[in-house]
Amino acid sequence: MTDESLNNAPQGAGHGPDSSKTGFGHVPVLLKEAIDFLAIRRGGTYIDVTLGLAGHSFEIAKLLGAQGHLIGFDKDTHALEIAKRRLSEPPPELKDDWPRITLLHSSFADIAEHVAEKSADGLLADIGISSMQLQDPSRGFSFQAEGPLDMRMDPHAERTADQVVNRIGEEDLANVIYEFGEERRSRRIARAIVRARPIRSTAHLSQVISAAARPMKTDKIHPATRTFQALRIFVNRELDDLEALVHGKTAGPQPNSIRSGGAALRVLKSGGRLVVISFHSLEDRIVKDALREGAHARPKRWEILTKKPVTAGDEEMDRNPRARSAKMRAAIKV
Repeated sequence: MTDESLNNAPQGAGHGPDSSKTGFGHVPVLLKEAIDFLAIRRGGTYIDVTLGLAGHSFEIAKLLGAQGHLIGFDKDTHALEIAKRRLSEPPPELKDDWPRITLLHSSFADIAEHVAEKSADGLLADIGISSMQLQDPSRGFSFQAEGPLDMRMDPHAERTADQVVNRIGEEDLANVIYEFGEERRSRRIARAIVRARPIRSTAHLSQVISAAARPMKTDKIHPATRTFQALRIFVNRELDDLEALVHGKTAGPQPNSIRSGGAALRVLKSGGRLVVISFHSLEDRIVKDALREGAHARPKRWEILTKKPVTAGDEEMDRNPRARSAKMRAAIKV
């Protein structure tokens, strides 16, 4: 998974003969580091809550053995189909030593509804958009290709980018762009979008934003980057889902359950490991705060393994420029 925050080059989960790429050009970020922090136990149960094209999952499966169990979640039905094919083709030498595979179409916010409490040895989350989604113009994620204003990771979800761009009020739209895109020109951009309605394509939206944002020479990214990020996050409720996974959400009539620790804490065994890879500050802040709060809770919930986020080395960044924005945090459930 990744974000369009630095450029529009493809990057995301992947696998292949060299264990780092697929024929789609996908590269799993921080692969070795993620596997190391998960400390895969042969015969264990591990969850990849952002399956993508199974780049990380394939490496996890290789270490589990026939008694192990790999559970994968993804909102994207197309990604699930591809991952299913990939995970059904183990390396010849592991054909008789391949784990049980369970793949589920669901948000990672809801994993506790599908996985037994305290049953998993490890959980991996690689947050953001996959390059498969980004490269498909019909999904509407990229500002560099003509496509519909869709942006749904789950093609069955109700909310689309078209609805957000063309229907919500100017003030609310500006707030979405500012909050989820950290775009300082949010009010100017929202005003331009409202005046240009109806907007029916990604290319049209990109043109409207670019004209309104008036990029400065110091800008290092496309002027539409942050607005497209904001719309995608809002359409898919990405930060809400991440909160539900690692931190627990404010919901329901019982205020004492507001900070329950999240779905990850519920499904992991004592001693189970959580590894989260994020690609921008909004996501990383949620993970950092959740782990820090859990580490200082009474009783203690998390033992933090990464005092500072793990980032890619020079070699990986040279091979895959997307990796430069990745931050990984890991913890053990106490």
